[in-house]
Amino acid sequence: MGVPRRTMVKVPHSHPEVVVMLPNPPYDQRISSARVWSGIWSITKHVLLFCLGMIVGALFLTSNDVQKRCLESMVAVGFSSHRAREICYKNPTVSHSGVLTRFDCMPRNANAQDCRRRGCNWDESVQNVPYCFYPDNYGSYSNENVTNINGRTTATMRKKLKSPYPEDVDLLQFEACAETESRLHIKITDAKKDRFEPFYPVVPQVDCKSSKNNQYQVKISEGKMGFKVLRSSSGKVIFDSEDIGALIYANQFLQLNARFPAGSLLYGIGERQSTMNIETSAFQSFTLWNRDAAPTDKINLYGSHPFILIRDQYDQNNSKWHGLFLLNSNAMDIITQPGPAISFRIIGGIMDFYWFMGDTPSKVTEQYLEVIGHPHMPPYWALGFHLCRFGYGSLDNTILVWNRTRAAGIPFDVQWNDLDYMDNNNDFTISPKFSKLSEFVEMLHSIGMHYIPLIDPGVSAGEKKGAYEPYDYGLELGIFVADEKNKPFVGKVWNGISTVWPDFTNPKTVDYWRVMLEKLHSQVPFDGAWIDMNEPSNFYSGTRKGCPKNSLNYPPYVPNVLGGQLFSKTICPSAKHYRGNHYDLHNMYGISEAIITSFALVEIRNEKRPVTISRATFPGHGHYAAHWTGDVFSTWNDLKLSVAQTLNFNMFGIPFVGADICGFNGNTTVELCARWSQLGAFYPFSRNHNSDDTKEQDPVILGPTVVTAAKNALEIRYSLLPYLYYLFYDSHVNGKTVARPLFYEFPEDENTHLLETEFMWGSCLLIIPVLEEGKTTVEGYFPIGTWYDLNSNKTLIAKSALKKTMNAPLDLIPLFVRGGCILPTQAAKATTTESRKTPLTVRVYLDANGRGQGSAYFDDGDYVYSIDEGKYSLVNFAVKNKVLVGTVAKSGFAQIPTLETVLIHGECASVTKLEVNGKTWNNFTHNKSSCILTTIISANVLEGIKITWQTS
Repeated sequence: MGVPRRTMVKVPHSHPEVVVMLPNPPYDQRISSARVWSGIWSITKHVLLFCLGMIVGALFLTSNDVQKRCLESMVAVGFSSHRAREICYKNPTVSHSGVLTRFDCMPRNANAQDCRRRGCNWDESVQNVPYCFYPDNYGSYSNENVTNINGRTTATMRKKLKSPYPEDVDLLQFEACAETESRLHIKITDAKKDRFEPFYPVVPQVDCKSSKNNQYQVKISEGKMGFKVLRSSSGKVIFDSEDIGALIYANQFLQLNARFPAGSLLYGIGERQSTMNIETSAFQSFTLWNRDAAPTDKINLYGSHPFILIRDQYDQNNSKWHGLFLLNSNAMDIITQPGPAISFRIIGGIMDFYWFMGDTPSKVTEQYLEVIGHPHMPPYWALGFHLCRFGYGSLDNTILVWNRTRAAGIPFDVQWNDLDYMDNNNDFTISPKFSKLSEFVEMLHSIGMHYIPLIDPGVSAGEKKGAYEPYDYGLELGIFVADEKNKPFVGKVWNGISTVWPDFTNPKTVDYWRVMLEKLHSQVPFDGAWIDMNEPSNFYSGTRKGCPKNSLNYPPYVPNVLGGQLFSKTICPSAKHYRGNHYDLHNMYGISEAIITSFALVEIRNEKRPVTISRATFPGHGHYAAHWTGDVFSTWNDLKLSVAQTLNFNMFGIPFVGADICGFNGNTTVELCARWSQLGAFYPFSRNHNSDDTKEQDPVILGPTVVTAAKNALEIRYSLLPYLYYLFYDSHVNGKTVARPLFYEFPEDENTHLLETEFMWGSCLLIIPVLEEGKTTVEGYFPIGTWYDLNSNKTLIAKSALKKTMNAPLDLIPLFVRGGCILPTQAAKATTTESRKTPLTVRVYLDANGRGQGSAYFDDGDYVYSIDEGKYSLVNFAVKNKVLVGTVAKSGFAQIPTLETVLIHGECASVTKLEVNGKTWNNFTHNKSSCILTTIISANVLEGIKITWQTS
């Protein structure tokens, strides 16, 4: 009869990804009376199973954490009675028992014989969980000599079991340092010799401090393996690695397993093309190894961010959040699983962890950015709309698209060119088809616009000697990444024959890169740099002949990288940099280039703020540069996921971020591009860009529907730029996010914790894009409060959180301002340069108590040291009891727009009197139907503003 077929049965609701394999009956069973009775019994059985399922569901809702895991595991194994006993009753006091919480003992080529040889358990009766898993109290290392002095806890960890990986470290040093009351730093290192540690980001070096106010505790016990981190306020364990799985510390394989509190929600771990929340009902693996690949789910992408935001508690509208950061630049897999639990598998470096105790999401991010660096402050013009295409092919075509965009009245600030402006795709050259590019850029500057070209890191190595200075000069300085023979490592990207890569860790490369950029700038006075292909990307996997056979190129454990090898479509890990092997430095190549590029731009452009847009990223990148999310597809799914990507990178400290509007790969449609133009108008970085093998997609070429959608949305963006500019100031100075999920503002509202279809600019602007094809309505979620429709000026009062379906025709994106906010605005013009010249309008949106607050930041918009040197002005607005006050917090920049109009939304009572700075003011109107009070004044906010009004 052979092996019976098997049916995949989805387990509903609690674990939709878990499946059970059930054997199917043979085909040749015939109808008989026995078969009839069998059928009757089958129906009866299914009814009974349905009833049982209802009972289990009811039990699940009323069970404690231990009972819930028992029920989850029973579902996963099909309610087999003997397995249920094993799962639920063998260790009834262990809260994390069950097949769904196994830790994988053999992540590659699992088989029973080798599994048992490792001292692990083997069980293949359940699908989609590890067959080979660690037993309880595996004890690969044992803690010794635990001490705790002045905020520093230390211990040694002695190896007890040999791992399956070569070059185990026998003795480890554990150190937990209380750096601040909210920040804990734990390092596990080789006790006998140094190992590689990343030099970016530049983290603070502080003394450990013992304080009764520390929000965390560390517990490490003699004779145990691992450690625990607890939240002081509750005594709750938020990270438990004590005798969990196995601690492994070999030369090229480091592993740590741990559990989070039951019910925890996880976010972060990037870069990835998926939802912001990490689903933990099934096992998932996230691989960090920077890679040039069009964004799709479950592959390693352009950036590596081993940061996790965790909601560790939620009860009675009260939530607690913390963050976990692993400072390591080597390739790694991070595995999440039910429990929830986590496994780190790293192939080099050290274990260097930070905990940020929050306890709100926004505080966690602020604490994280104190370690990796606050985001840079972009120039004002960079907040405008950008337009690009790979495949313009000539300056004439570039100007054609530029002209029609301007003629359509679409606000527009920055024109870009992809590599087709280069001669033979070689950096720092100009194609004959772009021979008058300099004149075009000068013209852009004359009307207040700007220009950004592509600059790849790869330098052509195939030109004749003396014919291409970037290669000859780099060779002379010896600044190219080297192969095992200390010759320039040769691969291939867009260049005609071959490519070499500058080593951005070499001090000499600083001057080399500046000189090359300066010479290009003397030909074309560009305003920023678009650094692409800097994972680094390589059309070969290694060299044309591959990579040498050694442990760097073929390590004993290869994470789940796309292509199956570390060198797939990149440089060989054995390649040599000034500060180490590419094996350790790969993930830092992009940030190294971004840092040097930004510093060079500051010098070349006479201390103007650099605009460096990079594809590859690493923690700390946002301190120097921005990011776009790469070669996304022109699909509704990628449109939707771009919201999560934007929010993730704000969490990672890179707030100046956005996706290619309308998509890069594939052909867009009119409807998709209209909706994407609306959403993209509210990316912090707003650029339309696509590939050369797709149809054109600038708004005008797609027709009036897209033009209207883009124009309407961008005009709102431009009017709100003073508010957006303040948000970037707040991000730069205080580590705040610019675009943020609703749970950052409403962590007490559990309905926001998984909401990823709408987002906010700062605390005030709610953006509800249409993300589905064929829809002219959209459902918005509104937390408790007063919300003002920015399009209609209507008021929505949410006494309790509510969902509302709103009309959203193709020319409109729903936008709401939160009551209690005060927004500075200016008129939308063709460019930010023109908009900045218009008078200021202050829009006050009263909350239910008639209060509100907000701020406005002013500087020249471009000087890199404005904040450091105090050459800026800051005005804080507050309203209470029908009194609006503008207080000058800083007066270091005088050339600010005149305050001309003040609008107070939410004042429904009849206004009988208004005063400005103590003087009766008659120049006001009050619309009782819209509840808007408008007054026209002409005032300098740096002299202070006070407006009072009375009502009857």
